[in-house]
Amino acid sequence: MSGLVHVVDDDASFRTAIERRLKLAGYEVATYASAQDLLDAAPDDTRPGCILLDVRIPGLSGPELQSRLIAAGSNLPIIFLTGHADTPTTVQAIKAGAEDFLTKPVSSELLLDAIARALVRQDAARSQRGRLDGFRVHLATLTQRERQVFDLIVRGKINKQIAYELGTTERTVKAHRHQVMEKMQVHSLAELVSIAERLGMLDSNGG
Repeated sequence: MSGLVHVVDDDASFRTAIERRLKLAGYEVATYASAQDLLDAAPDDTRPGCILLDVRIPGLSGPELQSRLIAAGSNLPIIFLTGHADTPTTVQAIKAGAEDFLTKPVSSELLLDAIARALVRQDAARSQRGRLDGFRVHLATLTQRERQVFDLIVRGKINKQIAYELGTTERTVKAHRHQVMEKMQVHSLAELVSIAERLGMLDSNGG
C-alpha cells in the first residue's frame, strides 16, 4: 500500500536519509524541519499517509503537535521517532492515539513495518467512518415516530411494550418496525442494535 509519509524532524541529514529510504520503498515523502511547518502546510488527511514525528523538536514538541492535530480532527496516524525514549512520553503518546514509538537509529525493516501498519489502520478507520456516515444518513430518513420505535426496539422492547409506551396499536408498531428495518437497510434486530451501539446511541448500562 503506497502513501504519503510526512517526516517532521529538525535534523536535516536525518530527513534526507529517511526520505531516501522511504522513496526506495515506494512511498511519497514530504519533509518538515518543525512541527509548525507541518501545521502551516495543512497536510491532506483524505489520502493514505502518516506522520513520522520526532519527539524533541525545537518550538512545538512532537506530543504538542499530536494534540493540535487531534484537536483539528486530523486522521493521519502518527509514528513517533525519538533518540531518547522515556516511558512517560511513550505512554502519553500511545494513549493519545500514536500508532507507534520507535527509537533512533531505527532499522528500515522496523520503520517500514510501522508505516505499513499505520496505513492499514488508517484505511480501516476511514471505511469505518464511511459506514457510520451511511448509518447516520439512513437514520435521518426516519420519521419522528419511526425514530421513537427505533430507540425502543434497540433497547430491547417488544412490540406490545412499544405500543403501550407510544399509545398506539401493536399492528401500527409492526408497520413502523418494518419501515425502520427497510430504511436502515438491515435484516435483523441484532444488526439494528449493532448500528445503535456504533453510533453511540446506547449507553453502557443499556438504559
